[in-house]
Amino acid sequence: MRRFRLPEKGFTLIELMIVVTVIAVLVMIALPSYTKYTFRARRGEGQELLLRLANAQERYYATYNKYAQDPVTDLKFASDVSAGGYYKIKLEQLDGTTFATGYIATAQAAGSQKGDSCGDLTLDSRGNKSQSGLNTANGRCW
Repeated sequence: MRRFRLPEKGFTLIELMIVVTVIAVLVMIALPSYTKYTFRARRGEGQELLLRLANAQERYYATYNKYAQDPVTDLKFASDVSAGGYYKIKLEQLDGTTFATGYIATAQAAGSQKGDSCGDLTLDSRGNKSQSGLNTANGRCW
């Protein structure tokens, strides 16, 4: 009686190395795109913080006839940091004047958001929006 040999099961080392190489190439292509996407998605957090602050500033101005100097004490914000911790708010006087005439609010990128090409986001009491960085490849900053 003859015995037939069954084919061996499994993968060869060459087949495994090819799979690992293909996965590495896919990761190298996908990772920069994912990083850009996360920066763009987190940027909305800074924009929301500035717009919420501007709304609170206008309410404060309607009551006290001047703009608030501190978002935590004057505007009753829970914190001067955004919900995810990617932006920190900073208030300054507009053009070196007093807070009675205007303010500049800056959402400073913090933590891993510092790598965003838009940098810090700025909104003033006149409604002017700007950013500190030069964004050329990752969507609009505002």
